[in-house]
Amino acid sequence: MLRSSASRLAILAALLILGVCARAEPDVGHLRVPAGFAVELVTDELANARQLQLGADGTLFAGTRSDGRVWAWRDGRAHAIAEGLTMPSGIALRDGDLYIGAVDTIYRLDDIEARLEDPPAPVVVTAELPSDGHHGWKHLEFAPDGTLWVPVGAPCNICEPDAPYMSLLRMDADSGAWTIAARGIRNTVGFDFDPATGALWFTDNGRDWLGDDTPPCELNRLDPQATAVPHFGYPHVHGRDVIDPEFGAGRSPAEFVLPEHEFGAHTAPLGVAFYDGASFPPAYAGALFVAQHGSWNRSSKVGYQVVVAFLEDGEVRRVEPFLTGFLDGERVRGRPVDVLVDHDGSLLVSDDQQGAVYRVRWVGETITAR
Repeated sequence: MLRSSASRLAILAALLILGVCARAEPDVGHLRVPAGFAVELVTDELANARQLQLGADGTLFAGTRSDGRVWAWRDGRAHAIAEGLTMPSGIALRDGDLYIGAVDTIYRLDDIEARLEDPPAPVVVTAELPSDGHHGWKHLEFAPDGTLWVPVGAPCNICEPDAPYMSLLRMDADSGAWTIAARGIRNTVGFDFDPATGALWFTDNGRDWLGDDTPPCELNRLDPQATAVPHFGYPHVHGRDVIDPEFGAGRSPAEFVLPEHEFGAHTAPLGVAFYDGASFPPAYAGALFVAQHGSWNRSSKVGYQVVVAFLEDGEVRRVEPFLTGFLDGERVRGRPVDVLVDHDGSLLVSDDQQGAVYRVRWVGETITAR
C-alpha cells in the first residue's frame, strides 16, 4: 500500500512537471479577420504585453503596465531585459537603444539587441515627469526629426490640472529637456506619425461617468510644425460637440481642435499604426490600424477589437473592424493594446490580458499592379 501511494505521488508529480513543460498554446480560432487574412499566435509568454517595438535584427520588444518588466522576444525565447520598474508601458527604439517610459522616468537601454542575455543597467534620461499613477503610464514614439514624443495624462477622470498634465511633450532624447507640443488631451497612449505627411495621429480616451454612450473616444491629428500649441478640448469639450457639465460652462467647440473621428464611448482606443508594409492588398496602403482595449464601466461591453481607418486626402473616410473575437457576448477573451507593422508587412497585435502577441498575415491571392 505504501509503495502504491508513493507510486501514485510520483506519477502525479511527473504529470504536473510534464504539464508545465508541455505548455499548450492558447486557441486563436475565436479570432476573426477579413477574407484573405489569417491570424496566428507569435507568443503568449510576454506577461501584460503593451507597446511593441521591432529591432533591426528582428527582436520584438514589449513594455508592460502591471508587470514591471520590459520584454524582448527572439528565436522563440522571452527575455526580461528590465525589471522592477513603475508601469514601463511605453518603449521606443533609436539607433539600437531602447527608451522606456515608466511614469515619471524615461530610461535608456543601450545597444540592447546585442545584450539580451546580459542586459545593461537602465540609464536615466530624465526623472522629472509627474509621478501620478492615474493616467501616468506612457506611450513613446520618435518623430522623423529625432525628438521623442511623450504623453502626460490627466491625473483624474475630469479636472483641469496645470502643465505638463493633459499634454503631449516633445523631448530631446539625450538631455531629457522637453517642451509642450499639444494640450487638452485626457489620456493618449497611442500615436503614430503619418509617413506620407508627417502629421501625428493620436487616440484619446473620453471621460467616464456621463453614461454608456457619451462622450466619444477620439482619433486626433496634430501638425508637429504648428507654431502655436494646439488645444484639443479636454476638460471643456469632448468629441466634436459634448460640453462638459463640470468644466464646459461658457466654452465652445470652435475654440479647440476637434477630432478627425469619433469612436464609440468607452471603446478605449490605444495603439495606432500606419500601414507602410507591402504585403497587404493595395487598399490598405496608408491605412491606420487602431487597437481598442475595450470598456470597463459600461452596462454592456464595447471595443475589444482592432479596427482600420481608411484615409483619403488626410481625412477619415470609413472605419471597419479588422481583428475581432476578443469579446464573446459579455465574456472577454483578450484586450488588444498596440499594433505594429512587422518588417515582412504583417501586422503584430499585443494583448495585455493574455500576455500575447498575434500576427495577421495576408494569405489571399497575390494582387499585382496592372
